[in-house]
Amino acid sequence: MSNIQIPVSVLNLAPIREGQSAKEAIEAMVDLAQATEKMGYTRYWIAEHHNTPTLVSSATPILIKHTLEHTEHIRVGSGGIMLPNHSPLVVAEQFGTMATIYPNRLDLGLGRAPGTDMMTANALRRAQKDSVYTFPNDVQALLTYFGPEELQSYVKAYPGVGTNIPIYILGSSTDSAFLAAKLGLPYVFASHFAPRYMEEAISIYRSRFQPSQHLDSPYMIVCLNVIATESDEEAQFESTTMQQFFLNVVRGSQSPLKPPVENMDHIWSQPEKEMATSMSSVTLLGSKESIRKQLTNFQEKYNVDEIMAVSYIYDGNKQKRSYEILKEIVDGK
Repeated sequence: MSNIQIPVSVLNLAPIREGQSAKEAIEAMVDLAQATEKMGYTRYWIAEHHNTPTLVSSATPILIKHTLEHTEHIRVGSGGIMLPNHSPLVVAEQFGTMATIYPNRLDLGLGRAPGTDMMTANALRRAQKDSVYTFPNDVQALLTYFGPEELQSYVKAYPGVGTNIPIYILGSSTDSAFLAAKLGLPYVFASHFAPRYMEEAISIYRSRFQPSQHLDSPYMIVCLNVIATESDEEAQFESTTMQQFFLNVVRGSQSPLKPPVENMDHIWSQPEKEMATSMSSVTLLGSKESIRKQLTNFQEKYNVDEIMAVSYIYDGNKQKRSYEILKEIVDGK
């Protein structure tokens, strides 16, 4: 039996909307965290992207700290920290320090991609060559740094030891599904931009999962796009902001998050439309009733443990309303 009464969480890439400054984008990120905390969302994760003038999410731990400071109980975390860019010890010290200030409120989602282009990745990199391949060892190092005193080696993270910050493996292909299963860690799949391998990744993770001291059974979070409004027509209109966002990705252009438009066909070509649409194919879109049906169908097929929602909606109040509608649906209202 599928369950649509499940925990819901938020992923925020912290985009700059057209007409907004970077500071206003950070204020909007905090405002959404406060609103979704009041609604009863489980966690609020912030992404990591570099050399992207339209997103303010480059120094993710600083944004997490800022969000923790301005909220009371919602869990705040990274979706994700891109490990090729960081030394595990530095990550452990940063998160260990935050966990000391804000106990039991922090999540650490880890990714193996750089979150940027190759030239920027080289400018960020701690090592020029193989940091993508050291991902499993880096994850293991972080598990150790946050673990008990008696399992530490000579190099320790102070503060960090004994904080047991929960670690989540992020993935947009099947590689990380194998790793999350092998380490017995929760797994988060990026269906909001890379839906192609979702089904296969979920299946690999569940079938190969090995229980660990962190987790007894698989815990599967799927990240997807949500555009929830009062009517299906309004949702179609609002979704053109998301379509323009993905068109940006397809073109490699650097436009801020744009207001909705009446007709996308004046903006994109057919091949661009196909590429952008394939990236955003896992989207809950429409009125409350439409989304209830879509989520029920999704859960009958995948029965995931938690939904993490991204909403690219230009108007901040409408974005909050979208999260409110989703929460009402999973609360059975």
